[in-house]
Amino acid sequence: MAARQLGRGIVLQSLYEWDFYNGNLDLKTSLARNLEEFAPGFDDSNFVTNLAEGVVAKGSEIDEIIAKSAPEWPVNQLPIVDRNVLRIGLYELLFADRKEVPPRVAINEAIELAKTYGGQNSGKFINGVLGTIYREIGEPDQSPEKSKSANN
Repeated sequence: MAARQLGRGIVLQSLYEWDFYNGNLDLKTSLARNLEEFAPGFDDSNFVTNLAEGVVAKGSEIDEIIAKSAPEWPVNQLPIVDRNVLRIGLYELLFADRKEVPPRVAINEAIELAKTYGGQNSGKFINGVLGTIYREIGEPDQSPEKSKSANN
């Protein structure tokens, strides 16, 4: 398993726990415990910490985007795994450094998290929501002319 993929799994486990306790949990303690237990010797703890803290910091904005993009699935009624995979994927898609995590990588990594940790249809659901948002924001690394010619 690639290092960053493992890191995202640790972030998901920690956010799951944080979300389960309605944010009444020290996220840094959870991250440290999960890193020690599931990824001893993991050498990119800054990536894990920055991703988890970024998701929490942008949480209400991310949840609004989820609510608009999947109105038939209220955020608070989504399975905890799916909700947090979407949060991670959206954070990386919309707020992370695109040179570090290109949009398609953010989407693919979120889909893999959903397939690994979610239910039978989680991967399809995550793909649908993130794909819709990606199409709405457009191809971020292309000019409008290139996007139009690519769609023809």
